[in-house]
Amino acid sequence: MFYLLKSFIQMKILLNNNDLNEALENVSNLGFVPTMGSLHKGHISLIKQSKKKCNKTIVSIFVNPKQFNNKNDFKKYPRNKRKDLSILKRLKVNYVYLPTVKEIYRVKRSSKIIISKKDKILCAKYRKGHFEGVIDVMERLIEYIKPQKIFMGEKDFQQLYFLKKYLRKHSSKIIECRTIREKNKLALSSRNSLLQKREKNLAAKLITNIMKLKRKLNKESNIKNKPQHLKKKQNLLHQLLLLRKH
Repeated sequence: MFYLLKSFIQMKILLNNNDLNEALENVSNLGFVPTMGSLHKGHISLIKQSKKKCNKTIVSIFVNPKQFNNKNDFKKYPRNKRKDLSILKRLKVNYVYLPTVKEIYRVKRSSKIIISKKDKILCAKYRKGHFEGVIDVMERLIEYIKPQKIFMGEKDFQQLYFLKKYLRKHSSKIIECRTIREKNKLALSSRNSLLQKREKNLAAKLITNIMKLKRKLNKESNIKNKPQHLKKKQNLLHQLLLLRKH
């Protein structure tokens, strides 16, 4: 009896499209958490939201080479699959999708992803091909997995904007979840492990100052007939807050 129960709650690891089709054939209300691995509390919060709102949860771990505009950045990206699988097993995730690059990109796109000029601001302006790569891989993952809900963090604000805009033809609904932060207010990110202590402290100070400026401007915005210079400050803050999410 114990063996049967253990088998029933066992996490299934899926490697290809055949595995997906077989495992997910009769699953309804499927929640999907896309990741590049090196899991942290931010990912865990997304998974918990999926488990709370969906019948079953699938997590993908795939470091997508097409969204890196720098080869060294791709090579250095933190990876720890053994630790990730241990975390997912502890969380009782139903399915883990571990595709290869060849498996994800086995079918050629029929049309090229083009981001409009007006959208090429902030990270999109300086990270050539990054968001095109994100849109491409997410569209493929949605088509393969066919989830009802996709759980993503608000930390990646510009990414959310692009995915909502370019993937709206799909029936999957993107659920935005709040950003999880460290005690020093720095948003949790897999890449944080690559930062030196001095760099992390500097990033934390920047975020603290931005938050102080936000509170000050919010207070001043309640004043009627606010002067033009205040409006300019608020526009600047808006741009900084977008950058902060990355």
